[in-house]
Amino acid sequence: MQTSPRNTSIFDFHGKPPLVKALPISLQHVLAMVAGVITPPIIIAGVVGATPAEKLLLIQIAVLASGGCTLFHLYGVWKFGARLPAIFGVGFAYVPTLIAVGGQFGIEGILGAQLVGGITMMVVGYFIQYIRHLFPPVVAGTVVLVIGLSLYDIAIRYMAGSGNVEAPGFGAPLNWAVGLVTLLTVLVASQFGRGVVKLSAIMVGILVGYLLSLALGMVSFDSVVEAEWVAVPEVMPFEMEFHAAAIVSMVVICVINSVQTIGDLSATTVGGMNRELKTKELTGGLLGNGLTTAASAFFGALPTSTFSQNVGIVAMTKVISRYVLAIAGLFMILAGLSPKFGAIMTTIPYPVLGGATIIVFGMITMTGIQLLIKDELSARNMTIVGLALALSLGIAQVPAAIEQFPAMLRNLIGGAPIVVAAITAFVLNIVLPRTSLADEAREREEIARADAEAAGRAEGHPHAGKVGAAGREGAGVGGAAGGARGG
Repeated sequence: MQTSPRNTSIFDFHGKPPLVKALPISLQHVLAMVAGVITPPIIIAGVVGATPAEKLLLIQIAVLASGGCTLFHLYGVWKFGARLPAIFGVGFAYVPTLIAVGGQFGIEGILGAQLVGGITMMVVGYFIQYIRHLFPPVVAGTVVLVIGLSLYDIAIRYMAGSGNVEAPGFGAPLNWAVGLVTLLTVLVASQFGRGVVKLSAIMVGILVGYLLSLALGMVSFDSVVEAEWVAVPEVMPFEMEFHAAAIVSMVVICVINSVQTIGDLSATTVGGMNRELKTKELTGGLLGNGLTTAASAFFGALPTSTFSQNVGIVAMTKVISRYVLAIAGLFMILAGLSPKFGAIMTTIPYPVLGGATIIVFGMITMTGIQLLIKDELSARNMTIVGLALALSLGIAQVPAAIEQFPAMLRNLIGGAPIVVAAITAFVLNIVLPRTSLADEAREREEIARADAEAAGRAEGHPHAGKVGAAGREGAGVGGAAGGARGG
């Protein structure tokens, strides 16, 4: 009996390519996400006054949870899991809210509110099949577009030397040189490379940038020497506390993050698979993300979300093999179980990460535009997109403008343009009357007809009716031509 050949395509979700081909692409997913995974626990550890041991624990469990969450979504369990080529993990989107909650209620308050927030996500996921029509491409595309645009400052900060503008040496020419060499390498590999080199362009760029950083003495291995070889996570390393104010803030940001998940998963299917997101995949993604967020609270891991930079890699390379992304998830699990292994990944200098990921963030932006043009660019839709962009990015650039708002509202929208964009696009899409390009063409035709009739009456000419009739005929022809051009 002849057996069918093994599917080894990296461009097929069920493809299982040779390890030597899959490994470089997997590693670039790991390197693209690792800084984003470890930064939130580092920030929150400082806010809640964690001890050095607690800080290392928060970092370790964040890395471990990100790997486990990714595998969970790739393969799924029952109705849970997106079953799409997407990377999930502890993300930036929650940080402003976590800072506000942690500053007032500590890590215990964060984890208690996170448990409720995760359950809320699952409720949203269950009902999304009934309300998905409220998130058409004009809403999802706006969210993805703002995600891409709001990530640019992170890439620039990294290229300048740090995520913190007050860090020593920030903006030094040497940092920019390393970042630009990394970026140039990614561009050359992606545009002129062939085979694995082309598909692993980000990995190639990071490798070249890392070697250059080593030669320039920019890499420190102190954290690797101090890290343990093996550390097993424990259940409930921190207590949970439930405070109404903390829960409300977390529930709101979890609902908003559900909109980001819709945008990221839509960008994954549109950018990487050239098709629309299926309702079953969306439901599984939201249910799974809610479950992992709630479960993570019992181990001390912060809330999980989709990783937009990895969505950009999928859109850029078109590599959608589940096997490739599963290897990345396994690497994260190993890093979480072995702090020393994870510490090695954290030795990559910021300029290298910035130079490698800025092109990825650009791809996210373009995927958002790709989603938007799936709908008609009518005046209504352009109003929704334009106003969402103006408000979200405007407030993000002038945070002092909302300093007199209530603390809860300020913390919710102040540091996350995605929140403002999602709310604005969602509300406008419901409130504004639905008009198509054809409707707008008919409206212009009616205005032209009315103007022609008014002009005929104003002349007071005995043939005014004929003039009006001629005007109506001309307006009808012009309106029809305009409608054809608009279509």
